[in-house]
Amino acid sequence: MLNETPILAPDGLPYRLLTLRNGAGMVVTLMDWGATLLSARVPLPDSSVRETLLGCASPEQYINQTAYLGASVGRYANRIAKSRFELDGVRYPLQSSQGENQLHGGPEGFDKRRWKIARQNDSEALFSLHSADGDQGFPGNLTATARFTLTDDNRIAIEYRATVDKPCPVNLTNHAYFNLDGNQGDIRDHKLQILADEYLPVDEMGIPSQGLKSVSGTSFDFRRAKIIAQDFLSDDDQRKMKGYDHAFLLQAKGDIKQPAAQVWSADEKLQMTVYTTASALQFYSGNYLGGTTAREQDKYSDWQGLALESELLPDSPNHPEWPQPDCVLRPGEAYISVTEYHFIPH
Repeated sequence: MLNETPILAPDGLPYRLLTLRNGAGMVVTLMDWGATLLSARVPLPDSSVRETLLGCASPEQYINQTAYLGASVGRYANRIAKSRFELDGVRYPLQSSQGENQLHGGPEGFDKRRWKIARQNDSEALFSLHSADGDQGFPGNLTATARFTLTDDNRIAIEYRATVDKPCPVNLTNHAYFNLDGNQGDIRDHKLQILADEYLPVDEMGIPSQGLKSVSGTSFDFRRAKIIAQDFLSDDDQRKMKGYDHAFLLQAKGDIKQPAAQVWSADEKLQMTVYTTASALQFYSGNYLGGTTAREQDKYSDWQGLALESELLPDSPNHPEWPQPDCVLRPGEAYISVTEYHFIPH
């Protein structure tokens, strides 16, 4: 007899999967472990259906990949230099997760937790999470929610909220990887527009190495849509990271009615527009995806998916001078970040 015992998550309980559907035929799958986006299938006018998200073949494979595929990350998305920051005169050492630096909230960040399913129906899933005082080095108890909504016009809206009982930097995002060609081929063949005048150069470890820099006259100028491959690896700022893995300070300045970025599949049959209340987008061209367990094949290759992570600038706790809202959340305040990924078939 076949053993049909389900493979359990690290906490000894089964993974729980949720499905959202809209009237247009789009189907989105989520998992409570890591409040993770597993799949987003978009119907095209030719009656085909296109998978737009990278993912693993089964839930248990997610714990063995290090690319944060589709996961909710926190308390602080992106990197904090030397895994430390100072707040109100107190220095806080954090648990490091990438060399001496902390990446995406630490070695046991929010992507490696079971989120509670607070509410679910065909169009919405609401997850909640408690993070205790001292978690990964961060001060105070934090309560977070992640709400995923699928609209009838093919938008995945993600709303993160958080409250704290002690001041703490908070920066939540979703780490979805997109390939609008149905996860076939190389995303460097996609066309991309990022509506940003400045980007943040980083060193080989992804830590900001200087202040914000104008995109004008650089390979980071995506104000007019261009094929990603056009200027790929054409300068030192990219070569340090094996491609794009940089934050862009958005023109929209938190106005969710203004587009932050747009992506087109190589065959131009599918377009995705990004809207966000966040100050910045981290554009990651999947430079180290090679070897990641894949849904459609054995392993993904480098540059097979791209991430557009809505967030504050990396290492913001150590750079209060940057022109964006304060990254520190204080008791009595509410952290709210909303991002929409709007899929438009052609």
